[in-house]
Amino acid sequence: MSVPVFYETHAHLDYDDFKPDFVELLARAQAAGITKLISIATDLASSRRALALAEQHPMIYAAVGWHPSNAHEAPADIRAELRELARHPKAVAIGECGLDYYRLPSANGGSAADDEAYKRKQAEIFAQQLEVAAETGLNCVIHQRSSFDDLFAQIQPFARKTRGVFHCFGESVARLEKILAVGWLVSYTGIVTFKNGQNIRDAVAATPLDKFMLETDCPYLAPVPYRGKRCEPAYVMEIAETVAQVKSCTLAELSAATCATAERFFPKLR
Repeated sequence: MSVPVFYETHAHLDYDDFKPDFVELLARAQAAGITKLISIATDLASSRRALALAEQHPMIYAAVGWHPSNAHEAPADIRAELRELARHPKAVAIGECGLDYYRLPSANGGSAADDEAYKRKQAEIFAQQLEVAAETGLNCVIHQRSSFDDLFAQIQPFARKTRGVFHCFGESVARLEKILAVGWLVSYTGIVTFKNGQNIRDAVAATPLDKFMLETDCPYLAPVPYRGKRCEPAYVMEIAETVAQVKSCTLAELSAATCATAERFFPKLR
């Protein structure tokens, strides 16, 4: 009996967490039916590491970009270098990029003015990445945390010039519907397997089969039964099993739908 094929659409493979057993990690992914993996960048150095991994391993692709939580470390303008990285034949997307208000400076003794400066820098770096995405024809991997309204407003001028996937989606069905209405997508992680993840399962149930992808966000968010341990790409299968149950479909049907969606969204995966 053949193993259904799935894609790992969001993994931080350049992290040190994976250095000790990287070859074995890829072998475990392949054994679990994970045939293509996207290594997601968090800054320009991470982008270069992700592309290097993609050059070394046929099954790996890369997203290039700058994470909002690192935006305060970014130079004033990342567009020129990001454009160059985006031209790489295995650069499949811009990201992860977006807005993250979860840990504002005021939580660590900063002022309201510090918070505004932090948000402003995130918005500037996000805008540059949306611009490069529209120029290069690549879609965006979107990071959104505690910032939905601001982020959704910021993407409006770009909503028809590029597309985005809201990775690690954990918002309400109402917000899901707003995302789908502009033609963008969502992606689900191991949180869907958590005991306290009913809101995620509700969102999965409300998402059409051709409007979402699967990911681990490894090394974070290992699904049950690995919760609390280091996550890795092979665990897409555990996520898929839960999603298939929620969607009342077979793993084969889920495989066909999510892989086709990923190939449409990331055309260089084909």
